Amino acid sequence: MPEGGSPARRSLAEKIDHLFATVRSPRGTEYTFEEVAGALRDAGGPTISATYVWQLRKGLRDNPTKRHLEALAGFFGVPPSYFFDDEAAERIEAELELLSALRDQSVRAVALRAVGLSPSSLETIQAVIDNARRLEGLPERPEDPQP
Repeated sequence: MPEGGSPARRSLAEKIDHLFATVRSPRGTEYTFEEVAGALRDAGGPTISATYVWQLRKGLRDNPTKRHLEALAGFFGVPPSYFFDDEAAERIEAELELLSALRDQSVRAVALRAVGLSPSSLETIQAVIDNARRLEGLPERPEDPQP
């Protein structure tokens, strides 16, 4: 978060790009523009073409209707406020990052095995993970920038 405590302003394209990069299809891959447009059409939402979705993601178009944004929010499983409120977007992105991490079978296995351990044991495990991240040249927390 920048100085002053308010979240950084991100463009509509950056927010849409983040959704594509984070919310995965059942195959574990990014949704295609055709899949998104087709799903919105099949759900009875507003008509939107794959090209228009691509243009929104790339920032070539930046003034969609409220109905288009509501439909995109519904498709990606986020509230419409994600597109309008930067503080809400920041909270939602943190939740999406957590869900993304938990998709990894190994990460999920570690988290589930830690359930029920004492606070002292959890602190020890966290220290071991932090040390392993340092040894592998990773930031202490995944959201921190790479050194």
